[in-house]
Amino acid sequence: MKKVVQIGITGMTCAACANRIERGLNRMEGVSSNVNLALEKAKVEYDDHQIHANEITGKIEKLGYGVTKERLDLAISGMTCAACATRIEKGLNKLQGISSANVNLATESATVDYQPGFVEPDAIIEKIHKLGYTATLKNDAQDEAKNKELRGKRNKLILSTALSLPLLITMVTHLPFFHLPVPMLLMNPWLQFTLASVVQFYIGWPFYRGGTRALLNKSANMDVLVALGTSAAYCYSVVETFRYQFAGVNHPDLYFETSAILITLVLLGKFMEARAKRQTTAAITELMDLQAKEATRIVNGLEERVPIDQVVVGDFLRVKPGEKIPVDGLLVEGESAVNESMITGESLPVVKRSGEKLIGATVNSTGSFIMKAEKVGKDTALAGIVRIVEEAQGSKAPIQRLADTISGVFVPIVVVIAIFVFVVWISAIHPGELEPALVAAISVLVIACPCALGLATPTSIMVGTGKAAENGILFKGGEYLETAQNLQSIMFDKTGTITKGKPEVTDVVLIGELERDEILRLAAAAERASEHPLAQAIVASQGKQDLPSPDHFEAHAGSGITASVGERKIVIGTRRLMKQEDIVFQDAVDDAVRLESEGKTAMFVAIDGQLQALIAVADTLKDSSVAAIKALKARGISVYMITGDNKRTAEAIAKKAGIDHVFAEVLPEEKAKKVRELQEQGLSVAMVGDGINDAPALAVADIGMAIGTGTDVAIEAADITLVGGELTHVVKALDLSKITMRNIRQNLFWALFYNTVGIPVAALGLLAPWVAGAAMAFSSVSVVANSLRLKRMNV
Repeated sequence: MKKVVQIGITGMTCAACANRIERGLNRMEGVSSNVNLALEKAKVEYDDHQIHANEITGKIEKLGYGVTKERLDLAISGMTCAACATRIEKGLNKLQGISSANVNLATESATVDYQPGFVEPDAIIEKIHKLGYTATLKNDAQDEAKNKELRGKRNKLILSTALSLPLLITMVTHLPFFHLPVPMLLMNPWLQFTLASVVQFYIGWPFYRGGTRALLNKSANMDVLVALGTSAAYCYSVVETFRYQFAGVNHPDLYFETSAILITLVLLGKFMEARAKRQTTAAITELMDLQAKEATRIVNGLEERVPIDQVVVGDFLRVKPGEKIPVDGLLVEGESAVNESMITGESLPVVKRSGEKLIGATVNSTGSFIMKAEKVGKDTALAGIVRIVEEAQGSKAPIQRLADTISGVFVPIVVVIAIFVFVVWISAIHPGELEPALVAAISVLVIACPCALGLATPTSIMVGTGKAAENGILFKGGEYLETAQNLQSIMFDKTGTITKGKPEVTDVVLIGELERDEILRLAAAAERASEHPLAQAIVASQGKQDLPSPDHFEAHAGSGITASVGERKIVIGTRRLMKQEDIVFQDAVDDAVRLESEGKTAMFVAIDGQLQALIAVADTLKDSSVAAIKALKARGISVYMITGDNKRTAEAIAKKAGIDHVFAEVLPEEKAKKVRELQEQGLSVAMVGDGINDAPALAVADIGMAIGTGTDVAIEAADITLVGGELTHVVKALDLSKITMRNIRQNLFWALFYNTVGIPVAALGLLAPWVAGAAMAFSSVSVVANSLRLKRMNV
């Protein structure tokens, strides 16, 4: 069938790019394309019987360009176990235009990456409906819908319990130690039939519906097991009731209590599981509740209270003591101490002065001030944190693949085992006796539900990433949470990571004829165009005095800068840059060595081709650096420092910090190479940095950790963001990873233990069906409860 789609393409720079893509697509069988550079789109006609959509997008990406993708976040109801989630994932991934589909049983949600044109949200939702589930776009009404669903489960549980209790009493009369009188009415088979029928077909209808849908889609889930097990017990009891009524059987063997109590216990387990799962998502709710609801906006000198969603970029806002800072912005007037613990995890308030950045949702502790809004709505730091946590909670760790694989084939295997057990009992153990064979088969069906297996990993990841967010640590996905536990070495960038990143001018050694003030003024003017911390230190040394702008400016990565200020040519930087510019600097080397041995960065300053001075800048260690590095080394992790600074300065800083391994005088593009060198030694390496020049190394490392106070590029390239910027967060991140992964392994062990031990016990006839049902319900609840223990851990 011929289809025509519009595909968004990124990365084209000229008509040659468009032609290249067009030629590449047109060479594919059954494809005709027309690429529009201006619109950055390709109109593609293809035959979906000859070629799959993913082959077309794959071809575009292979040619070196990107394909526009969109993400769809869905709330899904109707899932009962891991097999449901697996079936939805498989069904969606078969659709044309789906890049990836990730279904999370614990959060009852799905994240779908798709290519507009090939498939649209309505088709994705419709596919989920065809699979037998309900999907809706996530919105504000979702919580109310979940509350309504929880109330419905509670009400059905109460009704099911009320109807099953009389049947439970009749079962207890068969126990040897029970001697209390029981009304004969309860022993009447027709009364038991009536009570059990309501439970079986009204309360238990969702199991029949879910099981039927699963079978129609050539799959099997928990609903199939419950429906088969309870139906077998119920139908056997119905036959016995009719024999009692019409065939003169005085003591019929009834198992109505088995089917009714099983359904009640499964409902109890599901209700407790649903309540527990709500707690695992509490981190997101708590984060969203941090946001201020209103702000005080200043317009024409007058103050007005407005809803937070009416604040726009550029607005001036008044923040009083005790109020939450409404949005991200810049303090423009006043001074105050701000409690940022809810975002960064740091308990001590931070003093904020004019020109410093403010984070929305943090609390103004002392003075009143005026701020300018810079980021609002979805662009704020809080919104970004919520987004990262949501994505991490919805992602899968590699360890979950094992659980997914097992749960995907588990139910069919269990059904086969149950049939085998039934045949063995009725033919060999108790030949011709239906009752013991039926009891053993039902017990096998019920004990083997894979719910706990499906919940083992996602619930731990949800709680673990939420706990991390509370401490100012943002894992971008479950895979990074898992990888972090195995790190063997950590490489730290120096400036802004180990050090505060706000160096100051400490020494000016005069060499030429110019005076100190003139040298500093010209150097500051030249450095105005640079964003490097060392450059900013020189500019800051001139206070608020007006500086001329450089007429020409060129940054030399890792070496320094060259600039023209008026008619003067200025060169500031390392020995390497002096050599490149043919400037004689040997007379100043001794002074440079002395300054560097003191842990200062010495920069050579040449004006009009003559060396005039050495400017020394010192950057002090962060308060947390020494303690964090000591803690890492105590955990057996080798610590490295990497910097573009000269060797002496770097070694002096490293010695103060307690670091034994130093890479100095490393150009930005060489940082990634140093990471690879360690990886080639067989080490699992993390890179911690904050600057644009750290981004390649952050991307190459097994785990990239970006200091949250750094650049957006570094944060985007990293796998973990340390919001507060303190290095103790690195230690916390590793500890959180280890604790969470230990919790996941505990969950998987117990989930598999229940099934591997329970199935043989049930097959031997040593487990009554109602006990099997209780064990199955307890297994799911215990796994979620174990995950919730992570909320109480101290890091």
